[in-house]
Amino acid sequence: MARQKQVKRKRNLINGWLVLDKPYGITSNDALGKIKRILSPQKVGHAGTLDPRASGCLPLAFGEATKTVSFVMDGRKIYRFEVTWGAETNTDDTEGDVVATSDVRPDEVAILEVLPEFVGTIMQVPPAFSAIKVDGERAYDLARDGEEVVLEARPIDVHRLDLVEMPDENRAVFEAECGKGTYVRALARDLGRRLGTCGHVTELRRLLVGPFLEEDMVTLDELTQAAEELEEGEGIEALVDEFILPLRDAMDDLAEVPVSLDDAAKIRKGMAVLLRGREAPLSCDAAFASHAGEPVALGKVEKGRFQPSRVFNL
Repeated sequence: MARQKQVKRKRNLINGWLVLDKPYGITSNDALGKIKRILSPQKVGHAGTLDPRASGCLPLAFGEATKTVSFVMDGRKIYRFEVTWGAETNTDDTEGDVVATSDVRPDEVAILEVLPEFVGTIMQVPPAFSAIKVDGERAYDLARDGEEVVLEARPIDVHRLDLVEMPDENRAVFEAECGKGTYVRALARDLGRRLGTCGHVTELRRLLVGPFLEEDMVTLDELTQAAEELEEGEGIEALVDEFILPLRDAMDDLAEVPVSLDDAAKIRKGMAVLLRGREAPLSCDAAFASHAGEPVALGKVEKGRFQPSRVFNL
């Protein structure tokens, strides 16, 4: 029997960001797969993963926006998380086995007293069940195989750590604003130990990543329903217009360098251009050139000249 020829699905050219509200219970890659089936983009990736047992802000970069992923991943993040006192687990959340218990339940006064110790640049030992590589292997793979995983403490930046509420004596809800590489599960573990008890994360939601806020988030259900309601003959453009944010939204913290049409053409060829105008910077380690409000390239400014490093093909 002749093999039936497989028809390739058309891939859509999409440039920009979708800020997904990842649901609880699925991996970031599973969520990304669902988005791919709905939008069928030519190119897409996510800016930082969320654990399956966490929900919230998962920025997805499409097309040329993938060139700006590092700026989003390096940005600040805000998490709201619930800590349950009395038990510590080997994963520091509800997925693992209990490895220590305590009858101590800290009150509000005790918690507020120690919170300042966890703000600023502090040293943190990542959870054994983490994606950090040890001798070329992921720590969580080694831990799942029963091997003892010893990770070194490393500096992290916690800009803010607030006690939000205490639903009962066993639980406390916190909100943390932190930098890249911070493990909220480890914060919960270390808070418990500092308070003379044990603790682990029982709920975790990410509210912000870089420039992307909670109000920017779109649920899978919203996107799926909008796709199902597309009228006959209506293309994917309707979904793009409704849900995809501009590529430049990821570069809020970068210096913008407006250039002329002629200079934009030179930059797209990889050429450096001399910046004109009284407000043009003389030097800048990270900037992007734009023409008529549209990004042209990422790069830097040296001695008044913009040198492109990555050009946007828009």
